[in-house]
Formats: sequence, C-alpha cells, structure tokens
Amino acid sequence: MKKQKGKTDRYLPLSKHLIRGLKLYLETEKPIRYLFNSQVTKAGTAQPITVRAIQWLIKESRSKVNTQKKFTAHTLRHSYATHLLEAGLNIMSLKELLGHAHIETTIIYLHVAHTGSSIKFSPLDTLFSK
Repeated sequence: MKKQKGKTDRYLPLSKHLIRGLKLYLETEKPIRYLFNSQVTKAGTAQPITVRAIQWLIKESRSKVNTQKKFTAHTLRHSYATHLLEAGLNIMSLKELLGHAHIETTIIYLHVAHTGSSIKFSPLDTLFSK
C-alpha cells in the first residue's frame, strides 16, 4: 500500500452499510490482486486504481449531480471531518483519524462545523445543578 502525505497510513471505521456494499462488490467483481482495479495493461495485467482514476470518477460524478458546486476528493475528506464533529466526535479523535500531526490543523474544522448550541454559560451553574 502506498503511503501518502506524511508517510502515514490512515485507518477508518467502516460503516455496516459500506461493509454490505463491499461484500456485494466482492461477490460480483471477484477482485484477485487489487480491491479496486484501474485500466488493464495491454498484456491483460490488472493495475491498482490510481489517484488520476479517482479524480476522473469524481469529475464524472459531478456532471451527473444537479449542482453548480465544484467538489473534489479533498472536499469529501473535509465533509467527512465536518460531519464527524457535528455528530459529536471529539477533536482529538478526529485529529487521529485524519492523521494530522498538529491539533492546529484539525481545529480548522471547528470553524465550519455546526456543533450545537452557542448559548454561553458559566461552569459554576453546572456544578451545583442536580
């Protein structure tokens, strides 16, 4: 497996919905060497999917979606991070999932996430409540 930016592999939890889809994909496509193949060579050898192939797939998807917004693979990464924060994942866990070396890089996501109430309160008020 090729390690990308920061020379660190990223491990992410898989949704039960994604697992179901992957099982169906494995049953129908029966990949042998690579989970996702790119173009086959002239000799018929399977090649792993490339970054360029993923970029092409996203570009093709954009043309099929009714939106004027441009989105990229990196947009999907940002959306993933923002949704996790909005769902209540703590910032340190997100830092680990994204593979950030510095918390300052992860904190950027707090500016775009809608993390709930912005009602200000004193911690003293919560100390003496039931």
